[in-house]
Amino acid sequence: MDGTEKSQETEIQNGLKETHISMQEIAGDDLKKNGKKKKKKDEKEKEENNDEEEKKNELPPVPMLQLVYRLRGMFLQSILKQEIGWFDTHQTNDFASRVTEDLNKLQEGIGEKVGMFLFFMTIFLASIINAFIHGWELTLVILSVFPILGIATGIIAKVQSSLSNVEMKEYARAGSIAEEAISAIRTVVAFGGENKEVSRYDANLVHAKKAGVKRGLMTGFGMGLMWFIIYAAYSLAFYYGTGLILKSREGDGSFDPAKLIIVFFSVLMGAMNVGQAAPYVEAFSVARGAASTIFDIIERKSTIDPTSSDGERPPTVEGIIEMKDVHFNYPSRPDVKILQGIDLKIEPGQTVALVGTSGCGKSTCIQLIQRFYDPMSGKVLLDGNPIQNLNLGWLRDQIGVVGQEPVLFATTIAENIRYGRDGVSMEDIHNACKEANAHDFITKLPKQYETNVGERGAQMSGGQKQRIAIARALVRQPRILLLDEATSALDNQSEAVVQQALDKVRQGRTTVIVAHRLSTIKTADKIVVFSEGKIVESGTHEDLMKIKSLYYNLVTAQISPTELHKENKEMVSSVAKTAYDTESLTEISQDIMDDLANMAPTALVRSLSTRYSQRRRRASVKSEKNVDKNKIEEQEEEEEPFESVSTLKILKMNSSEWPYIVGGVIGSAMQGTLSIAEPDEARREADLYALLFLVMGFIAAVSMFMQAYMFALSGELLTARLRKLTFNAMLHQEMGWFDEEKNSVGALCSRLSGDASAVQGATGSRVGTIVQAITTLGVSIIMGLYFDWRLGLVTLPFIPFVLIAVYLQSKILMGQSVTESKTLQDAGKIAIESITNIRTVASLHKEQHFAKKYSTALYKPHKDALKKSHLRGAAFGFAQAIPFYAYAVAMFYGGYLVNIKEISYENVFKVAEALILGTMMVGQAVAFAPNFSKAKVAASHIFKLLERRSAISSSPGVGLKLSGPVTNIELRGVHFSYPTRPDIPILTGMDVKVERGQTLALVGSSGCGKSTIISLLERFYDAKKGKVYISGEDIQALNVGWVRNQLGLVSQEPVLFDLTIAENIAYGDNSREIGHNEIVDAARQANIHSFIESLPNGYNTRVGAKGTQLSGGQKQRIAIARALVRNPTVLLLDEATSALDTESEKVVQEALEHAQKGRTSIVIAHRLSTIQNANTIAVVQGGQVVEAGTHQQLIEKQGHYFSLYKTNK
Repeated sequence: MDGTEKSQETEIQNGLKETHISMQEIAGDDLKKNGKKKKKKDEKEKEENNDEEEKKNELPPVPMLQLVYRLRGMFLQSILKQEIGWFDTHQTNDFASRVTEDLNKLQEGIGEKVGMFLFFMTIFLASIINAFIHGWELTLVILSVFPILGIATGIIAKVQSSLSNVEMKEYARAGSIAEEAISAIRTVVAFGGENKEVSRYDANLVHAKKAGVKRGLMTGFGMGLMWFIIYAAYSLAFYYGTGLILKSREGDGSFDPAKLIIVFFSVLMGAMNVGQAAPYVEAFSVARGAASTIFDIIERKSTIDPTSSDGERPPTVEGIIEMKDVHFNYPSRPDVKILQGIDLKIEPGQTVALVGTSGCGKSTCIQLIQRFYDPMSGKVLLDGNPIQNLNLGWLRDQIGVVGQEPVLFATTIAENIRYGRDGVSMEDIHNACKEANAHDFITKLPKQYETNVGERGAQMSGGQKQRIAIARALVRQPRILLLDEATSALDNQSEAVVQQALDKVRQGRTTVIVAHRLSTIKTADKIVVFSEGKIVESGTHEDLMKIKSLYYNLVTAQISPTELHKENKEMVSSVAKTAYDTESLTEISQDIMDDLANMAPTALVRSLSTRYSQRRRRASVKSEKNVDKNKIEEQEEEEEPFESVSTLKILKMNSSEWPYIVGGVIGSAMQGTLSIAEPDEARREADLYALLFLVMGFIAAVSMFMQAYMFALSGELLTARLRKLTFNAMLHQEMGWFDEEKNSVGALCSRLSGDASAVQGATGSRVGTIVQAITTLGVSIIMGLYFDWRLGLVTLPFIPFVLIAVYLQSKILMGQSVTESKTLQDAGKIAIESITNIRTVASLHKEQHFAKKYSTALYKPHKDALKKSHLRGAAFGFAQAIPFYAYAVAMFYGGYLVNIKEISYENVFKVAEALILGTMMVGQAVAFAPNFSKAKVAASHIFKLLERRSAISSSPGVGLKLSGPVTNIELRGVHFSYPTRPDIPILTGMDVKVERGQTLALVGSSGCGKSTIISLLERFYDAKKGKVYISGEDIQALNVGWVRNQLGLVSQEPVLFDLTIAENIAYGDNSREIGHNEIVDAARQANIHSFIESLPNGYNTRVGAKGTQLSGGQKQRIAIARALVRNPTVLLLDEATSALDTESEKVVQEALEHAQKGRTSIVIAHRLSTIQNANTIAVVQGGQVVEAGTHQQLIEKQGHYFSLYKTNK
């Protein structure tokens, strides 16, 4: 075992040490998160220190709760430390489901049910020992059947565990579909994919349901067999026991009827407790199935472990990066060669640009430098050391990364930047933001650096997100800077500002740039041209332009003939005009900065305006509440009011399965009645009663089979239906609902997987147990009063005490379930956010941070559970003690009545046993109080969602459906602000119109409201004031589905689903079956057909979760094909070609222009060269159109557009 494995094993064994962090650490993390002033910090520290003291003085820990708490932390930690290649071959969405559902099932299986099982089995052992003492021979004969029972139970438990594992895997797959759909809700809704997603989700539910029903069948069979064997033991006891009595009378008389009664009742008591313990075996089987996956991950040794302490940590970094004969294929596609013999050396402080067509291996080099993967052959070296020999965490700490699609986390701007380096001060943050040209727009926000950016930065515009990501990279003070299309998301103004910032900060750092806009890398020290995984050219911009080969062709494809002439004639002048040479052209750069500042004075004022409709999100939007930080904290701590749901209402949800429920109730009632036996009669006619016991055993077997199987069947059907209904209800809510913080992707997925399962706690087999208990109690009371009403009345008052214990425990649990449900959702958000953004987490080396943050979120409910477990234990103990007190009183008073000749001792036993057994059954039903409490909490969430009516109904029958194509689109006096930020105006009197067949181009700075217009047309939102008209009709009067069917949307950040390429393209039109020829035609138009055909599986190639198996350009072209296959009457293009390389952009732009012919088009573009042929160009500023006209008209006007055009050039 090498050092790495030892380190990993130590971490697993000491998981509690890593996850059960001290409150002092929690305080430190919270202080960093909130960025409080000194006074606030002191108050927070004092509060946390008080919690620390409280923690020291808290009640002794409950081992099972500690174990589950530890496992939750270890599970996430183990996931986060796996190599990136492992995530490529495993669906990250599966883990999002498993973090909640599998761990909840494991908790159920190893929590209090273990205590209950041990309780019942202890009584069983004590009873059997007592039986041996009073009649070992008869006891042995009775127990002879138990090995058969044990073997049968073991086999059944193994099958149950296997089926449970299958069931949870299918639920995990369904959960991954749910997470994918919710995180890409705008894409789903825009293409009318709600019903398709529900069908995909339901398909996995069907498989899970079948496995669950099979498990219920095995449970029913096992329970029936167990009770048959128990009654067979009773039969054997009376048959053989009577023989012993007769034989004893002929001999020494050592075995008399009294001993037969003692042995029988002891075995009866033991058997009853084994019967009560049996349902827990199923819970253990389910937990075992859940544990299988959990421990597979926990125990897996990562091949590239970012948390390992192994590896060298050189004291200094020069920044020499070298690749020697590197060959590489992605683990998920081992037959597709990505890099083929790359040899590249980058000197310290040198800037090297990697260029080439999409998918040629540029971004792969960036990933290999970070050691996301190891090469198949060859080496990657840093300062002459193979990076495999360096400590991985240390290596990534030396690197600052800015990607094409920047990922921000759902916290404040300051905290997002602070993720760049531990212990960074606010001054450092300010300086980094100034370097990234982000400080000015941040300080103009209402809450400045404490502004919450939303999930995946959804509350920020594309340019704002990119600049925050750059500041995060700079605050690391990295020796190496990796920029992968770092300015692709920016408008012209933002790009000029940010590009100048990048040029400034890369001085003295080794910098690797991947760029499609070649104008941004002209000043690089070396430009390396890639083609099909090989380096085909390298040199300076001037050198490569002289060669007039591949690089020359790429450059000339991006610039006009006039500019090319200038390029060839005045290279230096061209460079000066781009203002990138910061050493010799400082004044020119400053002039450009001044021009930009004067050009759009309102752009920064409105910079809080988001473009989350313009930037297609992979995660649902979290709201930014416009209150101060303290209020946000208070809101986070506030619990949503719990609306009590009646058990009857929950059971009504199961009404579709009433035949199965009736069958289960009948079985439970039969079993409850059979629980009352009259063994004393059997002494007189042993043979007859031995036969009767066999008959009762058969009836018990049938009744238990009916009870277990029927209720399992109804419970599984209910769970699947509730999941489907809940998911369907989620997908049909308006976008504003998803914007709310409580409805983040993580929270919704946790609710979806947890609530439906929890509701089953008030139905299914639990109903069987309750019905059985009530039936037993009812028969017991009747029998007790029938045989002697006086003794019955004396014993009867003990039953209410058991019911009081049930009520108390339920009351204690209800409050805990509400709190636990919310806090587990909050913790689930953290887990899902870190898993789905694993590449960003890995780049920042923040695996341990998120693991600790997750453990911190779990600590409070864990602490509360520890405290309340003692109260619950007391209530349960009280309920279990009552039957024995009742038994003592019954024996005492019964003895008195026997003594005065008022009752026979036979009737004393009959009354006592009947009433005590009934009371005991009620007491044992207390064990299911937790399931009922959690079920009611979960049901309240589900009913609230199912009964909620969307503010924008997408029902097929609501609204007008116009005949013929869309004739025109108009926004008239439209005012709009997002529901989560009603006091921040986005559109302020928008007036714009486009006629049929014309193209309207919207231009302006980031955050000015361009993409909000597209959101209003898609009816993601409705205008607060003013009207949106389609074909002269108010859009709110039209059918939502019809409106969306007219539109074809292509966004800047393309969303693909974990389906095949063909299925992703066909997703463009979910109203019909798309033929393969149509898919191929659309792919040809989008210039992606040749690439698809080159793949081993062609159109059947899966693209991976969120399209991770494809490059940005490849994803974008598939997204364009998806829009074209829809054949829409209106095209909505939001930066549709921004992610493409030069060669692809040119072809795709031609395809789009061809597609636009005869169609109404609304185009948002930062590259003004792509919209010069538009019929109307509208310049948007501050939520209004400030000027409009054709390209030529606006150039002649020399206003806002002219200024933008100059900057763009």
